[in-house]
Amino acid sequence: MPLISIIIPVYNAAETLPATIASLQSQTLTGWEAILVDDGSTDASREIASKLASEDARIRLVRNPGKGPSAARNYGALKEARAPIVAFCDADDLWEARKLREVADNLLNLEADAVYGRIGFFNDDPSVVRTRSTVPAGAVTVPQLMGENPVCTMSNLSIWRETFRDVGGFREDMVHNEDLEFLIRLVGRGNSLKGINSDHVLYRLSQGGLSADLDAMRAGRVEALVTAQQHGFAPNPRGEAVYMRYLARRALRLGAPAQTVRELVAEGCRNSATAFLLPLRRGGMIAMAALCLPVLPQSARQFLFSN
Repeated sequence: MPLISIIIPVYNAAETLPATIASLQSQTLTGWEAILVDDGSTDASREIASKLASEDARIRLVRNPGKGPSAARNYGALKEARAPIVAFCDADDLWEARKLREVADNLLNLEADAVYGRIGFFNDDPSVVRTRSTVPAGAVTVPQLMGENPVCTMSNLSIWRETFRDVGGFREDMVHNEDLEFLIRLVGRGNSLKGINSDHVLYRLSQGGLSADLDAMRAGRVEALVTAQQHGFAPNPRGEAVYMRYLARRALRLGAPAQTVRELVAEGCRNSATAFLLPLRRGGMIAMAALCLPVLPQSARQFLFSN
């Protein structure tokens, strides 16, 4: 019986899936299974996944009976997983070799109900990490999640399977921020979510796609805030400002129109100029970039705001 079930939604990931699986196979903890949940890929993903499964008995390929990454994760974790711990990984991300060992050590020692680590952000070469996320001290709180989610990506979450089941899994009707909504439910009902101050995930930055989905991301966050209110936490200006900073940084990197970036900066500062602008190396730089967009090349945007 494996100790950890790794759930990987697979949709048109033919180019990146082999490297993701190789990073799992490099783990110092070997007692895992990987469940590849094909979500209707139209490229060679299913063939590649099938080959990888034939070469490693720890890997299984299944088909998502629903549609979308949340449905795939729920199916893998709640219907197919055999281990007491589930860890989620996207099919284009990579894991550091000690991730699963440190996850198991922390969860088995009853340190938390769910854990996450630090993330390194890269473009094409995973050996060139531009920036890393930080892990705040102590357990994650709902107000903290309402500002900037320290878990950052589903590739960074590991949780007891029974806890995941009790919380209800991911909302399959949400397209964006379904991970945030789940984490608010998790923490809001009294479960502990703690960070491990160690490098765990290498996150592959995409250069396109989500700039057109900024409105959808905000709509998803509204759903997450409704969940927070159901647990007794109302939105606050500081949290709103921090989230606007996150969206503005993302908009800069993805080449959104200058007017969009400036509106996000203005909205953030109206909520709380201090929370948006500080620290200056983050918020101040974003505000300055918004003013300089006419002369700031896209390559410079991507370089400066790569996470």
